Amino acid sequence: MTAKKFTDDELQRYARHIILPQVGGVGQRKLLDSRVMVIGAGGLGSPVILYLAAAGVGAIDVVDADRVDLSNLQRQIIHTTDRIGESKVASAEEAVRQLNPDIQLHAHNEWLSAENVERLFAPVDLVVDGSDNFPTRFLVNDACYFFRKPLISGAMFRFEGQLSVFPNDGAEDSPCYRCLFPEPPPEGLIPSCQEAGIFGSIPGVIGSLQATEAIKLLLGKGDTLVRRLLLFDGLAMKFREVKIKRDKSCPLNGDEPTITEIIEYQQRACES
Repeated sequence: MTAKKFTDDELQRYARHIILPQVGGVGQRKLLDSRVMVIGAGGLGSPVILYLAAAGVGAIDVVDADRVDLSNLQRQIIHTTDRIGESKVASAEEAVRQLNPDIQLHAHNEWLSAENVERLFAPVDLVVDGSDNFPTRFLVNDACYFFRKPLISGAMFRFEGQLSVFPNDGAEDSPCYRCLFPEPPPEGLIPSCQEAGIFGSIPGVIGSLQATEAIKLLLGKGDTLVRRLLLFDGLAMKFREVKIKRDKSCPLNGDEPTITEIIEYQQRACES
């Protein structure tokens, strides 16, 4: 089967990718033929969506039922003042259209749940989690584990951020998010985003790194953060790395799992 040729516009738009030996024309075609799910169009989702669209990831699914608020604009760079009040997925769709009109953005104006997660995850190649609450993070992790979808997980708090990659490939030594955190923390133990605050550029750092890992996974290039947790301290401007091992007692991924189906924890409203 003959590979689809690039249009003149595509050759110009992606020229800086195509010239890279690690990407080239074959790699760029892989990106154009790929489909990625982004959970949340907030602080982390904003740079993830924009960089995936700019890189030429052909289809991007975005799940978020929130609306753009003035307080979002300090960090959620995909949205603009004139789109306050719009659904975040509609705002993200408009931003992507202006950046790269050839990209298909599938806007899902709904909250992720145990009822819709299989339908939403089925057509995508990998999942980038930019959610802002623990119940969603655990739901995303469990769904990716059961459906064998690679997961790029990111989180942030005040001046700090973290991210890792969970391949969910069935390999015996592959950890999952629950190998780090077996279950969500008790309600009220960790301050909400509104209570704790967030330094505006931190989501840009972590979200850009998430997008980088997603593109590398799609291309099959480089060393990803599999079995590694990357920690970023913005005040000290330091990165450090922690190794992650599969936990044999993990309730999902352990030798004797107790979680055998997708479960849903009570949601707590919080804006990233």
